[in-house]
Amino acid sequence: MDRYHEMLMFEALSERPSLAAAARRLDVSGATVVRAIARLEARLGVALLQRSTRGVSLTESGAAFMADCSRILKGIEEAEASAKGLHVQAQGNLTVLLPHLFSRYVMTPLLTTYLEAYPEVKVFAHYHDRYPNMNEEGLDVAVLVGNLPSSSLIARPVGYVRMIVCGSPAYLEAHGAPAAPEDLKHHRLIGIQAYREKINWDFSTQGIQTTIKARPRVSCTTVQAALDAAAYGAGLTRCLSYPAYDYLHGGRLIRVLEPFELPALPVHVVYREGRKAAMRVRSFVDHIVEGLREHPAMMPDALQALAPPSAD
Repeated sequence: MDRYHEMLMFEALSERPSLAAAARRLDVSGATVVRAIARLEARLGVALLQRSTRGVSLTESGAAFMADCSRILKGIEEAEASAKGLHVQAQGNLTVLLPHLFSRYVMTPLLTTYLEAYPEVKVFAHYHDRYPNMNEEGLDVAVLVGNLPSSSLIARPVGYVRMIVCGSPAYLEAHGAPAAPEDLKHHRLIGIQAYREKINWDFSTQGIQTTIKARPRVSCTTVQAALDAAAYGAGLTRCLSYPAYDYLHGGRLIRVLEPFELPALPVHVVYREGRKAAMRVRSFVDHIVEGLREHPAMMPDALQALAPPSAD
């Protein structure tokens, strides 16, 4: 058996590390898969699978080799599709990385309309707030918040977000709005990192960054919980502007200390191959770039204009 078929056998374990499932996926016997993996391990001189009474799992070397196999096999598939004239059609698997909370607040409508327009594409969405190694992780597209390091990736800007402080109308009416960051020490604060005795919130005062350290009244493990607590009047919280968009737009939260916010953070849609990218990648990038550029959550300074008028 050549190396290509051995890689196919190993890559079949990507969806679920089960030799029996991989065999069914490839329509071969379990013994065939076992022999192929054994040959790979012998030739590479490393263990790719860790076997136990509970089944098999990938070793660290196996996970790295899996990412390489997936990338190489995907390239072969795309080359054959291009030769057959299929490169102009969006089809196949698409792996994307999105920031946390993008699914609920921004991306779900865009993903839905994309899947309706391109029914032959299957999207695998991962949610992490970090800068990925797209080649090693086999990612096709990523939405990244923040300044990008220098790289060979293609990056298309779609907007920006800010770190904002907000509270409910009822809380601000009862306790007043802070006029400067120092005033936060006299307010009820909602932290987003649980089990920390103090919060550290950064601000910009006349171009100089300052940090406010204070004890939170409430500490939450998620942004969602902190926003809900703030909306019910528990205090002031600080987060990126896009998860707070619905709350601000609906009037449940009000943004404060705007003059002291840190500089805006750019948001980019990033991918690898540029014009050589498969149609599924190019179609997805074009679709979400257009949608994100039109989404008001990507223009946080327009939120004030979108908020409903007060009852006064």
